[in-house]
Amino acid sequence: MLANIALRSALRSSGALCSARSLKPWTCSSALLSGPRVSCVVGSFAAQPPARHYARAPKKKKTVSVSQLSDLPPTMLKMDYTAVPLAQTTDDLVKRLLSLELASHSEKLKIKKEQLIAKVQRDENDRSSVEVKVAVLTARIRNYQEHLLKHHNDKANKRRMLMAIDQRKKMLKNLRLVHYDSFEKVCQQLGITYTFPPDYYRRATRRWIAKKAFCIKVFKEVQKQKAELKMKPSAASTDATTTNTRAAESQ
Repeated sequence: MLANIALRSALRSSGALCSARSLKPWTCSSALLSGPRVSCVVGSFAAQPPARHYARAPKKKKTVSVSQLSDLPPTMLKMDYTAVPLAQTTDDLVKRLLSLELASHSEKLKIKKEQLIAKVQRDENDRSSVEVKVAVLTARIRNYQEHLLKHHNDKANKRRMLMAIDQRKKMLKNLRLVHYDSFEKVCQQLGITYTFPPDYYRRATRRWIAKKAFCIKVFKEVQKQKAELKMKPSAASTDATTTNTRAAESQ
């Protein structure tokens, strides 16, 4: 009984609302069509949410990284078959199987290491000098960098890359102190930019910043006191000269 009474009162109030606006229960005015539509059906008060057209963010251009292996021609033979004379006289199908076109990434990296070693080695049989080790580390570091551009979350290879960079930096530092000419040649041939490490580095904590500010303040006070002490003897000497002149005048 109570539910029927409540339903009738709701229907009467909705009818009164539509009649007050001079609207039929199945039509809508032109003013409402310009804005968000409201359904004028009896007993319905749901309004559609306004359409929001947000501006799209500009698309980021993907940086195309040039690989260090891109300069290797695909017709070059693998390193294991370069010294075999029979590989030069075979047909095209066999040459394609023995060339870099179907070679793996590790085989291409071996050839790149040999090319970098040939640029900086002291003689043909040099395989253990510092220059050769720097060339091998350079090829390995660039390979890690290309891998991390595609796989950002590879923490293990990132750690190996940082360790190789530190090792190469130590070798270049020692080579610069011992043989500066070979150091310049290695940096020029391999395209390495050597940056000098900072003389002193300390993490700037709050305690260290407060202590530094206090030390600077104490230093300024000490300098101020020293300047005042220097001014006092000069003032005393001027007083002594004035007294001597006055005594001479009185005599």
